[in-house]
Amino acid sequence: MATQLVSLAEVERLSASVVRILGGNPGKFTLQGTNTYLIGRGRQRILIDSGQGEPSWAARLKSLLAEENATVHQALLTHWHPDHVKGVPDLLKICPDVVIYKNDPDMGQESIEDGQVFSVEGATLKAYHTPGHTVDHMMFVLEEEDSVFTGDNVLGHGTTVFEDLQTYLSSLQRMQHRVSGRGYPGHGAVIENATAKITEYIKHRQQREDEVIRVLRYNHLDIADDESSPERKLSWTPLELVKVIYKDVPESLHLPASHGVQLVLTKLEDEGRVSQDGTGKWSLESERSAL
Repeated sequence: MATQLVSLAEVERLSASVVRILGGNPGKFTLQGTNTYLIGRGRQRILIDSGQGEPSWAARLKSLLAEENATVHQALLTHWHPDHVKGVPDLLKICPDVVIYKNDPDMGQESIEDGQVFSVEGATLKAYHTPGHTVDHMMFVLEEEDSVFTGDNVLGHGTTVFEDLQTYLSSLQRMQHRVSGRGYPGHGAVIENATAKITEYIKHRQQREDEVIRVLRYNHLDIADDESSPERKLSWTPLELVKVIYKDVPESLHLPASHGVQLVLTKLEDEGRVSQDGTGKWSLESERSAL
């Protein structure tokens, strides 16, 4: 059963140096909306992400800057997805002198390098390249708080999507013990213990991998390792695996879930643990070798 999202204020000060501005784009995949963050304490501030271009976001940012007697000196984009970058034109109208930074930058933007440091009064941010959700994805550690802006690699609610599972896991492991404090996610509420949440994400991905292997081997999740399954099915499509692994999930979500299972299978194939035939069905490599 889906849990209800907590209500978030459109603009909220989260710490002495961090104010969250919602992007005005709530939805199934954006949760309460894209989180954008105004960071620092002096006149010059750093902005992380820009929402997807909703006029309400631009109005909130303009009002907040006036209240704070501040301007956006630098804007850091966590990744290329439209709900994080399409507010840039509005930002440039509000703060014409802002410098936009992005890994794999677009025209008129500056690049973000792994380990690069950005600083304003009250805030020092260190960038880490953390691909997985997207190839260009960046996370930023706020050194004064020992906290991390997780982008879309880690969310405040539920789990996220990714392009490559092994790459994504490597990025999570890189960030797992990087800070001792909070996580400020790209969507959802503040994560009070970033390390605990990242660890939870890693365990969740391992659980899904174990379930795929278990179904391929035994055809069931709830069977003991020393039991045999009569009339075993040796090869499976991703959607067939989903119907077993996600049997308690509404069928309308099975097709999206099959994309994640496909990425698990691709990782296992790269490791030589499974293989697929010409019809799109997958089996354990150990069993294929025994045929």
